[in-house]
Amino acid sequence: MPQRDDLPDLSRYAYVEMGHKLRRTVGYTEASRGCKHQCRHCPVVPVYDGKFRIVSRDVVMEDIRQQIQGGAEHITFGDPDFFNGVGHAIRIIEDLHEQYPALTYDVTIKVEHLLKFAHHFQTLTRTGCLFITTAVEAVDDGVLRILDKGHTRDDFVQLVGLARSVNLTLSPTFIPFLPWTTREGYLDLLQLLVKLGLVDYVASVQLSIRLLVPKGSRLLTVPVMQQHLGSFNAAALCYQWTHPDPSMDRLHDRVSQVVETGEVESKSRRETFKEVWHLAHEACGRDAPDLNQSGTLGAPINVPCKSEPWYCCAEPTASQIADF
Repeated sequence: MPQRDDLPDLSRYAYVEMGHKLRRTVGYTEASRGCKHQCRHCPVVPVYDGKFRIVSRDVVMEDIRQQIQGGAEHITFGDPDFFNGVGHAIRIIEDLHEQYPALTYDVTIKVEHLLKFAHHFQTLTRTGCLFITTAVEAVDDGVLRILDKGHTRDDFVQLVGLARSVNLTLSPTFIPFLPWTTREGYLDLLQLLVKLGLVDYVASVQLSIRLLVPKGSRLLTVPVMQQHLGSFNAAALCYQWTHPDPSMDRLHDRVSQVVETGEVESKSRRETFKEVWHLAHEACGRDAPDLNQSGTLGAPINVPCKSEPWYCCAEPTASQIADF
């Protein structure tokens, strides 16, 4: 089909890596605006304050149609939570699959909603959902309560099992560096990822995210956050905060360097994880068990993922602030 001048040019946009050097050009749309939930750390909340509305199905489908004509082979639904309007969402992906059966897509859905609407998992896999981004954020129940995430550590573990039982790929996101994260707590997160077989499913950048506290954040009213807050940084558009344990900030710096180097050198998630694994054990004064031991991580898995990893709630680095 000849390229029309008024169609979107997606040739320089992100793509989905399918493994074995296979790629799919990615388009983007939203089936809804805003979010019903008010997780305390989320930067969406100060903007929408719990308000949510759907986008007309005809508008969404026309947007996708034009992007497919422009070369899109995969669509990212950028809704803060695709299942905020679950009936609307299911109708859209059913229509999409009927009209474009070869098209794949990905969505973002809360752990809480995935468990509540697990009966839709088969529909997601059948209609071409390659993976689901889900904001786990932490595996410490105390931290999850502070963030008001609406799920627990056990909920996350349960979700991993449910998704795996129907071959639904999860892409968990985390904020491992918060004022309440301890060295042992960070190591516990890594150990759980190994135990659940998720090392290949977690983008390396998710191991280095430091909490972002934007203007209007609901965390600003939480006493256990206030004691760590500094001044507002206008250049970074967020509040500075200091960890009560200086060694955690040093660990964050070292992990960030490993992750950034891994990106530059195109290391696999597994290779970068192993380096972070050693840093975390060293920070706790422990010897790191050998992850190369047969069966510890299992065989490497080709997990579909975007060329530009999704993440939010990350405090900008000094170099990023300088570029603003």
